[in-house]
Amino acid sequence: MQFNTIDFALFFPAIFVLYWFVFNKSIKAQNIFLVVVSYIFYSFWDWRFLSLIFFSSILDFFIVKRLKKAEYSHRKLLLGLSLFANLGILFVFKYFNFFIETFAEAFLLFGAPISYSSVQWILPVGISFYTFQTLSYTIDVYRKRMEPTDDIISFFAFVSFFPQLVAGPIERATNLLPQFQKKRVFTYSRGIDGLQLILGGLFKKMVIADNCALIVNKIFDNYTDYSGSTLFCGAIFFGFQIYGDFSGYSDIAIGTARLLGFDLRKNFNFPYLSINLVDFWRRWHISLSTWFRDYVYIPLGGNQVSTMRLIVNILIVFFVSGLWHGANITFVLWGLIHGVALICTIFIQKGTTSFFKNKKSIFWELLGIGITFCLVTLAWVFFRAEDSVQAYGYVSRIFSVTLFSLPEGHKGVLLLLLGYMTVEWLQRHREHLLDITYIHSKFIRYTIYYLTVFIVFYYAGDLQTFIYFQF
Repeated sequence: MQFNTIDFALFFPAIFVLYWFVFNKSIKAQNIFLVVVSYIFYSFWDWRFLSLIFFSSILDFFIVKRLKKAEYSHRKLLLGLSLFANLGILFVFKYFNFFIETFAEAFLLFGAPISYSSVQWILPVGISFYTFQTLSYTIDVYRKRMEPTDDIISFFAFVSFFPQLVAGPIERATNLLPQFQKKRVFTYSRGIDGLQLILGGLFKKMVIADNCALIVNKIFDNYTDYSGSTLFCGAIFFGFQIYGDFSGYSDIAIGTARLLGFDLRKNFNFPYLSINLVDFWRRWHISLSTWFRDYVYIPLGGNQVSTMRLIVNILIVFFVSGLWHGANITFVLWGLIHGVALICTIFIQKGTTSFFKNKKSIFWELLGIGITFCLVTLAWVFFRAEDSVQAYGYVSRIFSVTLFSLPEGHKGVLLLLLGYMTVEWLQRHREHLLDITYIHSKFIRYTIYYLTVFIVFYYAGDLQTFIYFQF
């Protein structure tokens, strides 16, 4: 069940009414109801994989209960059991074939071909998201950053909470779990904010992402037929497709949760207005980048190490980040490109601190945004490409003499994206795209709302599945 379908438009209002007017007498009743509807929500994709969510939930709940009382050596064993079980399931379903094929190709390079057989698994929707979410609980309790919960219903609701179950934001137990253990209150301001987020998310997904999707598919599938300038525009369109798609989903998820009385983590903060790559990764997929920061980068030593070790730490994080996105060498290359570029950015910043110290004008800000956007756009080619051969061919054709020719068609979509980025620039200091409560005129506010609804209904692209469902 997707957020941008009639099914969800009927599903959620029914949930909202039952949640606030039938099950509002007790927190436990509301939590049980949320677990049930979350499992129903997930079953619309494939009910068979509900067993994986149940297994991860029940395993980590009881492991963490033992963690509190266990001795030090047993605590490490219990943590290892949780990591092995959860990451093992993730590996089998998502990476088994990839590593088998990679090893076979490596042996072939050395003249020793081996026979192998792959397994045609169906990838469970959202497995990377809820696996990282439940692992954060186990690790935080192990580090004694929070107390384990004795409320199994609250924990099951935390793991399976339907707004963010299949594509994030990846929540931390320290933020979301306590919210299931206290009374939720619906307020007018929270309701307005939730609806604004949902409407803004639908605009990003249905108008921006879905209109770009068809153009992207056509250009990438036939990239040898196009000029370098058109291919660069195709990469731009994919950049906006994945941004509108993923940040749109996050906004709808956050808004839906807010209507139920929950506050989820902000996942995107106008990332295409970043002035450098360091800034970009503070704004893009924030819940994942901070997860890797806290559970991978800092345990490796973070930036409190030698220069060489710092470089290695950053490359490890971006290698794992690329692999998290999918079992394909293209995702690994995308991650390493960002890792190398981020390392260069850090050292350039250190070497030019005095030069840029007083360069705070709008010119320098726009220059930084432009350079960062171009770097991110080129990296997206590897993320979108079917394989490394297509990625290399696509990029090499961009940097041909035809890069300086006029791109073919699609000027209307380019104007749409330019207008959208203008709105983001005007809203860059606000919480989200439609955070317009600062406008005092009720007439102007509602004109903007109705205009957005009109655009969503009449200018939406063909329905496309959310990209991050495959991760």
